[in-house]
Amino acid sequence: MSEPVRFSCEDGVALITIDNPPLNVTSHAVRAGLMAALDQAEGCGAHRVVLTGAGRCFVAGADAREFDAPPRAPHLPDIVNRIELCALPVIAAINGAALGGGVELALACAARVAAPSASLGLPVVTLGVVPGAGGTQRLPRLIGLPAALDLIAQGRVIKAQEAQALGLIDALEEDPLGTARKMALPARPATGAMPAPAPDDEALAAARRGAEKRMAGQDAPFRAIALIEAATQLPLSAGLARERETFLALRGSDQAAALRHVFFAERRAMAQGRASSEGGGADAVEISSAVVVGGGTMGTAIAYALARIGVAVALVEADPQGAERARGAINRLYEEAVTRGKLSREAAQSHQQTLHSYHVGYGALPPAHLAIEAVFEDLRVKRGVFAALEAALPPEAVLASNTSYLDVNRIAEGLRHPERFIGLHFFSPAHVMKLLEVIKGEHTSAQTAQTALRLAARLGKIPVLAGVCDGFIGNRILTRYRQTCDIMLIEGALPSQVDAAMRGFGMAMGPYEVQDLSGLDIAYANRRRLGWRTLESNRYIPIADRIVEETGRLGRKSAAGWYDYEAGKARPSALIEQIIREESQRAGITRRAFSDAQIVAQATAAMVEEGCRILQEGIAERAADIDLVMVHGYGFPRWRGGPMHWAERAGLAQILRQIAGYSALDPKSWGVPSLLTRAVASGKSFEQL
Repeated sequence: MSEPVRFSCEDGVALITIDNPPLNVTSHAVRAGLMAALDQAEGCGAHRVVLTGAGRCFVAGADAREFDAPPRAPHLPDIVNRIELCALPVIAAINGAALGGGVELALACAARVAAPSASLGLPVVTLGVVPGAGGTQRLPRLIGLPAALDLIAQGRVIKAQEAQALGLIDALEEDPLGTARKMALPARPATGAMPAPAPDDEALAAARRGAEKRMAGQDAPFRAIALIEAATQLPLSAGLARERETFLALRGSDQAAALRHVFFAERRAMAQGRASSEGGGADAVEISSAVVVGGGTMGTAIAYALARIGVAVALVEADPQGAERARGAINRLYEEAVTRGKLSREAAQSHQQTLHSYHVGYGALPPAHLAIEAVFEDLRVKRGVFAALEAALPPEAVLASNTSYLDVNRIAEGLRHPERFIGLHFFSPAHVMKLLEVIKGEHTSAQTAQTALRLAARLGKIPVLAGVCDGFIGNRILTRYRQTCDIMLIEGALPSQVDAAMRGFGMAMGPYEVQDLSGLDIAYANRRRLGWRTLESNRYIPIADRIVEETGRLGRKSAAGWYDYEAGKARPSALIEQIIREESQRAGITRRAFSDAQIVAQATAAMVEEGCRILQEGIAERAADIDLVMVHGYGFPRWRGGPMHWAERAGLAQILRQIAGYSALDPKSWGVPSLLTRAVASGKSFEQL
């Protein structure tokens, strides 16, 4: 195994190369190697030092795996200070991504030259910490307070061209290493010796407003803003000491642990798609053509997303009017991309003309590698679609259903090639949402699954493998969560209180706000499909069904649902409160007061209980997959790590006691999962079990 830091000295230039693939993170071995290399540089007769990275990265940050262990010297601040105080000028040759500690190393250098393809940023607030090696103190001295706030508090990563415009780098060169060997050094003091940045109360206030909007509930962005403000008031040494103290305090916090958990779970999930084309799944088919059936919101967004990665898409509708509506919807998606600067007008027109075709029926479909059905949730209709697709397409074509709830094995019944069938549950809007549930049916082949994972990687999705059950992972937990909240309604809570409590916990929206947004008719149809009114195993709460059947209120699309809407703003509804109170009285329930803490405890316990059952049944392969689904698909706060991680940090023994208590009072709605009992008894995590 090669050394993680390489040193050479030639023609008066000491070259230090960080070679710790794949990302050149600043592990302990890298830090120790850098310290030794700097010592060598000062003694080799060189007149300058060039610091660069091997491969496609300069330094992509710290080794987050070390965050759970005690810090080991030399620490990154020691290296940064050593560079800044080096007897020789150090030039950073930024060959690729410079993130987190990579930028902090570069800030200490006398000059910085970057390749045009490089990217730079201090995105560590997204991992629940602040820069810990001088970023909050040196960056505002170099580029000013407003620009430093923008980069650090938002965790923004920028292209090299923007970095040059801000003054973060001195030059853009195709050969940054060659340039760094001979470039003239700028006439300025070391970054840390520059004057303190000028105070800017308006910029600080704007940064705090932005953090509240984008990262509500998270500590790190606000702590970072306070440190940047301190750079205007404190000498460098005092600011660095405060920064380091803050970094060490945050890195052991629940929020940092949760954000690291999600980060590593995302990397593992996305690696499945990359592995499918890098030896782990050599049989994966590279999709270059596809058919999408259904020109509604979901189907058009899927077709658009496929075309954006170069897949030729034939969209199928039942009649000419439907095909034209689909064309108009896709055109609007392209127009939006152009308006937002995500696509040029020329590229949008080219995609629309060359990658999209519209068809009425299945009679003249071009051959395709993949077909995705995106029609409404009706088993008979979906089977009809796949019978037609199997007849119209080559036998090797992968057939995929975008079903949200239905049994993919039943959908596939009757197909001649069920091994080519799979569930691909996209989340709306499909061209934006990163989550993709990949549902393997009873007969789904390994090649079909690998093909789906490979496509997910190309689409930039986070794929989560799921087994077959009603609602798979996410919608199954959502159903249980909503049912539990409905029970609290009939026992004494009101929709606005439940929503406020769950937002206070960190959910993006409360359950009743979400239903009004998506439409009450969707959940209503699902309850009818499952026969909830007559299920002996289920405690049926009739409130939501009464709203749909008696009032016709379907949510925002009918301007009334769980809430009344005035000028688009939600207001608690007297009619809904009346229905809730009537159902409490009809059930013989004396309504009681719920605190926000009680609402949160009951709702989150329901998610955890259902998650345990999903693991027990093998529907999810690991607890982290459940967390990814709930964070990316259902608005569970990322900084709490998902329900399964959150439960482990809260204490599984405590969750067990809660669920046991609920079960004693309402055994029809609650029960203690055996997996949870085993975890508590053994002292093991869900991952270990």
